Amino acid sequence: MRNKKIIRRRALRSINALFKEAERVFNESPERADRYAQIARRISLRCKVRIPRKWKRRYCKKCHKFLRPGVNARVRLRNKKIIITCLECNNRVRIPYYP
Repeated sequence: MRNKKIIRRRALRSINALFKEAERVFNESPERADRYAQIARRISLRCKVRIPRKWKRRYCKKCHKFLRPGVNARVRLRNKKIIITCLECNNRVRIPYYP
């Protein structure tokens, strides 16, 4: 039981570190940022850890690319929803919000 908690805590730490690194290197190498997002996703699946909401909205769930709003993602507010569109695969994510 204790071992699972330690593994999940380390996995969450790794996921946060990978997404921060992806954000940092995106301008120099978008391919490397995409790879970091893929690795973080694989860690979350393997260790059964949810990706934090902050980062969950920063990668495309269809093509697994790291998203940077204004560069390869479009963010719109419409009808009490946040609509995030991946410009790589044209996938849309609709998230409700309450103003």
